[in-house]
Amino acid sequence: MKNLPIGTQSFENLRENDNLYVDKTELIYRIATTGRIYFLSRPRRFGKSLTISTLKALFRGQKELFKGLWIENKWDWTQAPNPVIHFDWSAIEHDTAAMMEEDTKAYIHKIGVDYGLNLQRPFAAGQFGELIQELHQKTGRKVVILIDEYDCPIFDSLDLPLLDDVKRFLQKFYRQLKANDDHIRFIFMTGITKYAKLSLFSTLNNPLDITMDEKYAALCGYTQAELEYYFTEYIDATAAKMGNTRERLIERIRYWYDGYTWDGKTHVYNPFSTLNFFEMKRFRDYWFNSGTPTYLIEQLKKRDEAVLIMNPVTVNENKFDSFDPENIDNIALMLQSGYLTVKDIQIKDETPEYTLGVPNEEVKNSMMTYLVSLFSFKALSKVDFIIQDMMAQLRSLDSEGFAGSIGSLIANIPYPLQIKNEKYYHSLFLSWMLSMGFKIDGEVMTNIGRIDAVLETPEMTVVSELKFHVRKSVTKLLDEAMTQINDRRYYEKYQQQSKPIVLMGLAFSGKKTGCRFKQI
Repeated sequence: MKNLPIGTQSFENLRENDNLYVDKTELIYRIATTGRIYFLSRPRRFGKSLTISTLKALFRGQKELFKGLWIENKWDWTQAPNPVIHFDWSAIEHDTAAMMEEDTKAYIHKIGVDYGLNLQRPFAAGQFGELIQELHQKTGRKVVILIDEYDCPIFDSLDLPLLDDVKRFLQKFYRQLKANDDHIRFIFMTGITKYAKLSLFSTLNNPLDITMDEKYAALCGYTQAELEYYFTEYIDATAAKMGNTRERLIERIRYWYDGYTWDGKTHVYNPFSTLNFFEMKRFRDYWFNSGTPTYLIEQLKKRDEAVLIMNPVTVNENKFDSFDPENIDNIALMLQSGYLTVKDIQIKDETPEYTLGVPNEEVKNSMMTYLVSLFSFKALSKVDFIIQDMMAQLRSLDSEGFAGSIGSLIANIPYPLQIKNEKYYHSLFLSWMLSMGFKIDGEVMTNIGRIDAVLETPEMTVVSELKFHVRKSVTKLLDEAMTQINDRRYYEKYQQQSKPIVLMGLAFSGKKTGCRFKQI
């Protein structure tokens, strides 16, 4: 099997190391040959940088990297390569205005040195324009400009005094694109958000925003067909390890990581989570946990809009077409950041209306767990003591006290965040156990079933089964949980360990919570 390109954003490195590559070059070809100035918004870790890197290799004429791909015999490799300016704003220091100016100058200077240029202008914006002009003059070929994470300095400065300085700097910088239009062949820009009142969009001859264009809906992420074709060996190996059939595993992967769509029709898998899943062969919240959206969470708290992730919401397209950094719309931000996606598009009075919802189980579970933990823990002034009590209750097998502690935590969760289903309580339980210091293994497969969660510390292993029902009594649910653990012998694979094993049954029925322990 080819190696998985986890964390690889360079197309050149990916191809030279013979990593698995899902061929997107047909779409890349369409972009490179049918338009001139593009903007693409996608969530973080969704393949934007790899798309930029692929375009860079293409315009530089690195034919050997495209061997065996769709584009190999379609692109005119006889034409001379274009000079390429590849600008990644996530690599620019922008903690202060002075730092941003100096680091941008250094970045531009290095590109110039790579092409044998000695740039003279004193300020970063002017030096950027000088670089474009000099490259065209030296090579006789117009310049290709690839800008990755164009909005990174803005996003990082939201709610900070630095924001105005960042906006002024970027406005001067991006004006150079229009001022040097005669020297530019092609521009492709990526980011998460599309900000209004920034010269990138107000003066740059209206870049073509392909974010929600159905022709490019599959540019980033993996379609169902791509998953089953390119990852077929990984699917078979993972199914064997997890004791699943191929069909059942595909269904579970779809449930966890599929569901993103920007046109309401073409669904794609989260590439970061998919790659990590096949590497680890475990269902986990890989994408969400790779970077907590602190700003977004704080905005939801401030405006009491956590309910946005609970129910679908319908909006018209101007809701998320562009917005002012000083007046953030949370619905737009959640869509562009990947916490909501397009579920349906309907035309009403000749205007499209978009129904937005949470894309998949990973995002729903992780966002809910994070929000609930944040709200409930901040609402409880003595949460540390509750966590300490829960650990002591578990050690002493005090099931009544443990259930009471969980009940106290649940009672402080705001009403909009309360969902009456088993997955919801399962997510809550795991987040609280994580706070207690447990190493957690969720949905552990055995030869005759699936354990809800196994919790481990150096001193104990806890095998847990959780039950929820709106009408059944807590006692009945606890009986079912403990019977399932015992009948399916969930504890067997841990019996070779020297530390004690605790069986835990948890039950949620209406507003009642129950717990039962048994040590073996």
